[in-house]
Parts: sequence; structure tokens; C-alpha cells
Amino acid sequence: MGASHAGAQLAASLRQGGWEGEIVLVGDEGTLPYQRPPMSKAYLAGKNTLEQLAIRSAAFYTKHEIQRLDDTVQAVDRTDARVMLRTGGSLPYDELALCTGARVRRLAAPGTDLRDVHYLRTAADVERIREAARPGRRAVIIGGGYIGLETAASLSGLGLQVTVLEATERVLERVTAPEVSAFFNRIHREAGVDVRTEATVEELIGTDRVRGVVLAGGETVPADLVIIGIGVEPSTELAAAAGLEVDNGVVIDDHARTSDPAIVAAGDCTSHHMARYGRRVRLESVPSATEQAKVAAASMCGKPQRIAALPWFWSDQYHVKLQIAGINTGYDEIILNGNPAAGHDFTCYYLRQGDLIAADCVNRPRDFMLSKQVIARGETVDRDQLALPAVG
Repeated sequence: MGASHAGAQLAASLRQGGWEGEIVLVGDEGTLPYQRPPMSKAYLAGKNTLEQLAIRSAAFYTKHEIQRLDDTVQAVDRTDARVMLRTGGSLPYDELALCTGARVRRLAAPGTDLRDVHYLRTAADVERIREAARPGRRAVIIGGGYIGLETAASLSGLGLQVTVLEATERVLERVTAPEVSAFFNRIHREAGVDVRTEATVEELIGTDRVRGVVLAGGETVPADLVIIGIGVEPSTELAAAAGLEVDNGVVIDDHARTSDPAIVAAGDCTSHHMARYGRRVRLESVPSATEQAKVAAASMCGKPQRIAALPWFWSDQYHVKLQIAGINTGYDEIILNGNPAAGHDFTCYYLRQGDLIAADCVNRPRDFMLSKQVIARGETVDRDQLALPAVG
């Protein structure tokens, strides 16, 4: 169930792992499974077609006898080992994989039902935004996280006047150090984007279509289109209704098994205890979804593996590629290599009690690769060495 990164990878890995039975990949978008990260970047900017972003070709699924079903699962009947479909009927299963992903978090404010108010998650969402994204129009983006900033960069490149509204004190507040937030604030301002922090949205106004965003305090920011990017929530309703354990995601073990041994799960919908961080983590990450899918497929094939890879992420904005190694939660010190206040390449190292736990690498691919290795191996780092000027 679910035909995005995790579902597509899991189906392929099943065949590679020797699964000889029927494989049905159920998805509700009516397209080949495609890459989601470019939705707010290259695809929105018109640099790629959906066909170019397909994870695998139609011929691949045919060759490996993977049936793609355009439908939605309405319920999971664990007693009869069967899933109930929206179009009627059901599918039996010996092993079931939940790859239901995440859905956009909705903004709780009046006016979000006006025309030209959009969320950005699927290719269909992007196509609607592109229809409205004409040069010279005023675009307001609600949310200063990665999706919001990537969308701002893409729309600015298309010639729109862009305003970003972030409710907290700084963009990317939840995921980066203040110095990294300040860098991204700067590059967006340099590109002509109006970035406003501590901007709480009260309502969206207009008659039939949106014409403005009203902030707390009464100011109205004019808008011809609005994109809401305030995060996502795991799609766990099916799992919860079926009685599976859910805790900020479908709970899985190190082998991607849920609380029902006949059901695995992978991707953005899952919650997994990571020994490296000593807590349960839900990751919104293509690399994580891919690894979990491979592990889930191995479990289904009776060849169990363990989820063990270091989490990593990336974001593309303008000429900047941010690569993130690890998770910085709980850091108590940062070390900067390079100057985020002036240049366009630097690394922010995050330490906890002297140990390197994460790194934000801006246009520094070498630092990213080295950081991944050091963090994954748990190696001791020389603090003074981290601050030395980059070489090569």
C-alpha cells in the first residue's frame, strides 16, 4: 500500500530478494511512482517532466511482474488477511507492506478554500501551482521550512514576487542552528524574496480567489496565489484502525516489522527507535524510506536485515546545495568552518558533549561525505581540526 519512494523500492527489492509470489503496488495518483523531492524544485521550475522523474519505467514493472493498481485501500482486515479497496472488492495478502507516507498539514485559518490557495505534495499540486505562477504575480508562501524555501526559490526564478511568512523567530528554526537560518534568510533576500519571521497568519481573504493574507496585528500582505507549506503528518489512520501500534508513525522494529508480524512498514509513515539517538524517530527522507523499504522486503523474503544507516537529507535552493549528515537534536555546541554571513559555502558541525552528531554542509560535498563517515562510525573528532579552512 503506497506507491511512492518506499513502495516502489520495496516492490523492486522483493523481486531482487527472491519473492516469487504476486506483488500488487497500490497507489492513488494514477502515475508511475515518481521522485518527490524535485516537486518543489526542478519540477515546479519546469526543468523536468514527470516521466523524467519516474523512479522506474513502466517496462520495469512489467518485466518483474509487479502489478500497479490505481486505487485506495480503505481498511485492513488482519483477521482474514485482506485489504478492502475504495472501488469495491478486496485483495488477500500473505505479507502486507504499509508505505502510506505522509500528508500535508492543513492551515487552521479562514479562507484556505479560496481559489489559488495551494498545498505542495503531489505532481498534481505542482501542476495547479504552475498554472497560477505567472511572471509578475505576487506569491505568498506560508511556512519557512525546507519546502517553503525551496518553493520560494523556484517561484522567484520564474519571475514572481515572493513573500515568505514564517511564524517562528527564524526560518528553519526547528532543524538548524541560528547561523544556518541567517544564511538562508540572506540568500533569499539577495534573490529579492521578502522573508518575514514572527508572522502569524490570521486569515486569507478574497471573494472567489485569494487576494491577501491577513497577519496578526492587522497587516494584509497582497497575494495572487498562496502556497501553504507548514509540514506534513504521517498517514497512520489505516494502521491505527487495524489495531497496529502507532506512535508518531506506524511503529516498526529494526527489521521494519510492525506489531503484526505479517505486516511491515516503510517510509514517512513509520516511527523507529534508533539506538544511535536513544529515542524513537520519524524521518521524512528519501534515503531513509529507501533503506527501510529494502529492509522490509528482506524481512518479507525471510532474509532479515537491520535498519542501521545514518540519516541524511538535502535541499536545493538557487545555486546552493545543502547536504545534512545525521540529526542535530540535542546539540550543545556548533563549530563553523567557513563564514555563513558572507560566503556561499560553509559547514556547520553539531556536537553533543564533544561528539559530532550532525553536520549541515552548504556547497561542501567533501565535508558531507567525511561527516557521514565519522558520525556513522562514532569516531572521535578533533574540534580544532573541524574549524580549519577547507582544502580542495
